[in-house]
Amino acid sequence: MDVRKISDEISVGPQISEEHVRKLRELGFKTIICNRPDGESGDQPDFQLIMNAAAKAGLDAHHLPVVPGGITEHDIHAFSLALAEFPGPVFAYCRTGTRAAALWALTQAGSGADIEALLHDTSKAGCDLSAMRPLLEATAKDAVRR
Repeated sequence: MDVRKISDEISVGPQISEEHVRKLRELGFKTIICNRPDGESGDQPDFQLIMNAAAKAGLDAHHLPVVPGGITEHDIHAFSLALAEFPGPVFAYCRTGTRAAALWALTQAGSGADIEALLHDTSKAGCDLSAMRPLLEATAKDAVRR
C-alpha cells in the first residue's frame, strides 16, 4: 500500500484493496475517499467492497468518482464538502493518486491557498501537478471574485 502524505489532514495514493482498509485505520485515518469510477479497470474492486471493509473497520468511506482528465466544478465542490464534513485525517485514492491530489489542490486553491505551496506539497507527495498551474491560478482568481 502506497500512502503519500500531503498534509497532516490528507494523504493520497493509488487503488487500495479491502485488506488495506484495516491498515489505513491503524495508521490513524478516519475517512477514505475514492475518486475512481467503478469499472475503470478490470483489476479494480468495486467501491462497495471498500465501503463494507471501511464500515467493519469503523471508518467513513465515500465515493466521489472523477473521470480521468475531467475534473468538474461539481467534483471540486463535492470534494471540498467531504473534507469539511467528514473526520480527518483523510486518505483519498484513485488509480495513481494524482486525481485525488488534484482535487485536493483545487479545493485549496479555491480557498485562497498559495499555489506554489500547493504544487510543492503535492510534488513532495509524488504527484506532479505543475501542468495544472494555470487551472489552479484560475481557480484561485475565481474564488477571490466571489
